[in-house]
Amino acid sequence: MNITLVRIDDRLIHGQVATSWSKEAKCDRIIVVSDEVANDNLRKTLLISVSPPGIKASVIPIDKMVRVYQNPKYSDTKAMLLFTNPTDIVRVVENGVDIKSVNVGGMSFKEGKKQLANAINVDNKDIESFKRLNELNVKLEIRHAITDPKVDLMTKL
Repeated sequence: MNITLVRIDDRLIHGQVATSWSKEAKCDRIIVVSDEVANDNLRKTLLISVSPPGIKASVIPIDKMVRVYQNPKYSDTKAMLLFTNPTDIVRVVENGVDIKSVNVGGMSFKEGKKQLANAINVDNKDIESFKRLNELNVKLEIRHAITDPKVDLMTKL
């Protein structure tokens, strides 16, 4: 599998992802990687239905992502991976998925989270996961839109 873009955006597949980021990634498949979303049939169905024309969408649990990545059947797939949080990315990287960089586009505010940057809200678990990804040599950039400048997330921690 050729991973063309990895993005954290808890809105997952939405207008900006469908129009701009999927073109930037030059992908033929968008894969939402989340145990929670994969187990929510309504949300899963909605996400698959809003995939841009010509791009297949899948919503799969984390363990399946690891298996799919290692399966030679998918070696020609150009995939954009979408996650809702950094902890799930740590799990796939530690299980052998080769991710070099992560675009952090949006993490909503919830009780117990604090604002790290515009539209990026984190709690202690998120911070520890970002630090772990950094230790694993995964580049972390904040960039909401393609036209935005890249900001090194680690400078904000």
